[in-house]
Amino acid sequence: MRIAVYAFDGATMFHLAVPQMVFDEVARQGLAGWKTVLFSDQEGEVTTAEGYRLGEVRGPETAEAADVVVVPSWFDDGRVPGDSLRQVLQDAHGRGVPIMGLCLGAIPVADAGLLAGRRAVTHWQAFDSLAVRHPDIALDQSVLYIDHGDVLTSAGTASALDACLHVVRSRLGADAANKVARSLVIAPHRDGGQAQYIERPVPQRTADDPISSLLDWALARLAEPLTIDRLAAQAHLSRRTFVRAFRAATGTTPAAWIRARRLDAARRLLETTDLSVEQIADDCGFGNAVTLRQNFAAAFSTAPTEYRRRFDMRSG
Repeated sequence: MRIAVYAFDGATMFHLAVPQMVFDEVARQGLAGWKTVLFSDQEGEVTTAEGYRLGEVRGPETAEAADVVVVPSWFDDGRVPGDSLRQVLQDAHGRGVPIMGLCLGAIPVADAGLLAGRRAVTHWQAFDSLAVRHPDIALDQSVLYIDHGDVLTSAGTASALDACLHVVRSRLGADAANKVARSLVIAPHRDGGQAQYIERPVPQRTADDPISSLLDWALARLAEPLTIDRLAAQAHLSRRTFVRAFRAATGTTPAAWIRARRLDAARRLLETTDLSVEQIADDCGFGNAVTLRQNFAAAFSTAPTEYRRRFDMRSG
């Protein structure tokens, strides 16, 4: 897989290095033939924020052969990108190539029209200005990254590591992501809110929103039966109105959301405790170990015990 990373004068070495470090490590570990390449608006060299000159930066045509296009950051002043970059992003997206806007890199992705009507995240310092510029984008400060499949955005600075590892995990599986994380001595994943692991995360909470209040209520009762009728009654809505409002707020069904939250809880317990699979299944509302194993395998392509072996955060 060929990953084209956009470089520009004033980019920091860290932001440019993160996608190269994570994705090239895939090849170094012998997991897959991934390769990163730097490109810019024109072939030549760029000067980083630290004053280093990077030569042999390729031209925009490089993105035409890419399988993923990454904008690893952007100018602190949030300036509008030039026509060249916007065209590169639009053309790549039109070909079905995934686009990643890491940290402030979400700004040019938004300006290219790829986030219209969707959820996104960026560095917290750019939230207000981006919200004014693109009021149709729902910005979520509670997550490290948001992946829609065709477009991914991540929060500030180090969250790019989490986002890139997520791409490795999504394409090559948890074992590959763990090998890369261990080699780079970083966590396989960090909790920045549960929502980064689903396509449309939980919306920002408001006190008068019955669905938002319900989500907090449900999260505290995952071990209990959480039927649609019980959830609807808690939200003080009819069953039909509740299902419609829930999907509008979360992008998924109540059953799917509850199942995902239970799986998140199970995953955390596997990583941080020595509880048995049977106890975790009971604590997380699956009822029995068989049901947990079935749902866990369907969601993560691995068994709970194998996941614990790979991701036990107590093992150092």
